Amino acid sequence: MNSKALLIALLTVLIWGSSFAAISFSLQGGYSAGHLLLVRFIIASVIFLIIALIPRVKFRLPAKEDLLKIFFLGVLGISGYHICATTGQLTVSAGTAGLLIGSGPIFTTLFAMWILKERLGKVGWMGLGFGLLGIIIISIGSGDSFGVSPGVILIIMAAVATSLFFVYQKPLFKKYTAIELTAYFTWAGTIPFLIFSPGLLDTIQSASLEANITALYIGIFPTAIAYLTWAIALSLTAASSISSVLYLEPVIAIIVAWIWLSELPSMISITGGIIAITGVIVVNYFGKRHSLLEEKKMETTVN
Repeated sequence: MNSKALLIALLTVLIWGSSFAAISFSLQGGYSAGHLLLVRFIIASVIFLIIALIPRVKFRLPAKEDLLKIFFLGVLGISGYHICATTGQLTVSAGTAGLLIGSGPIFTTLFAMWILKERLGKVGWMGLGFGLLGIIIISIGSGDSFGVSPGVILIIMAAVATSLFFVYQKPLFKKYTAIELTAYFTWAGTIPFLIFSPGLLDTIQSASLEANITALYIGIFPTAIAYLTWAIALSLTAASSISSVLYLEPVIAIIVAWIWLSELPSMISITGGIIAITGVIVVNYFGKRHSLLEEKKMETTVN
């Protein structure tokens, strides 16, 4: 693996992992979920606009036939994901949210099988089962007295939204760069957040200084810079080799929430998270590889 790509990817995951605690902190400091979303994506949209206008940056406008698809993917993967994830964190701890989102690739695998007709071997199916079991355990441990917190459903919906987003955007990478697509999706996804405009200035004025600074951090770093650094990492090496660092995101989310908010998920949720992430690793590294070996054996037998 390219060492430069690895370092950039690790920086990206560190920033993304910190976002869960940062969101919880801003929500506790006076921001509503809607106003926090609007602020962070206005900031990110402006940053991408500046990048697009830099003369040295090769930045193309999307083709007419792709406009509708890009818009709906932006609404699904940006608006849908972040509305569900941020609102869910009103009742779910930052660490637990990180665990649930970290197990999201389980849904990506399911949709890839359904939509892209990707195959999964026997080992992969076992990993998929472990992943789903882990998600159930995280959910059970998220509430009081072994109940399921209401925000868990929203965060699982966020994981489903981003999984569909990742699967359907895949063909677009043949025509556009990662930075171009990230900008398009950010701009499209920001439009629905404009419904939260009423009362925004009052919220900014009444929120604590620390909450405003944190909202600024979320807009600049996890929302804009981290997506850019991830795009750079992807451009330097294969996506399959660099994606493994994403498994560190839930761990970072828990550590940052513990240091920053003195907040830890329940042991049941942590156990579920370990099971879910293990399932994700089995699916991505052993299940698909086993499936390819089975296909080669079948081809050899036929020939």
